[in-house]
Amino acid sequence: QVQLVESGGGLVQAGGSLRLSCAASGRIFSSYAMAWFRQAPGKEREFVGTIRWTGGYTRYADSVKGRFTISRDSAKNTVYLQMNSLKPEDTAVYYCAAGPTLTTTVGYNYWGQGTQVTVSS
Repeated sequence: QVQLVESGGGLVQAGGSLRLSCAASGRIFSSYAMAWFRQAPGKEREFVGTIRWTGGYTRYADSVKGRFTISRDSAKNTVYLQMNSLKPEDTAVYYCAAGPTLTTTVGYNYWGQGTQVTVSS
């Protein structure tokens, strides 16, 4: 089992930055992929970005490419989502996910509880 706990959400003005953290515990295999998704009210959960637990490969949604960066600290068992140049349309609950298959779909085995990000205009 893997447990994921997100933190770092909050209210920020457009153009600002936030860094989300996802602390992982349990049995994380080095081959696992970690991902961030988000879900706005009335919308489906959408892919934001993903990284292999071993690092070296990342992939982003077009809507966040160049503004968001995923990184991980294996010593702390934590994955980060650095969000810069935030826009009101980035407002959503952000979820961390983990699983053996790197994918842009919601097919991850483990999910965190989510953290709210609100960007004011």
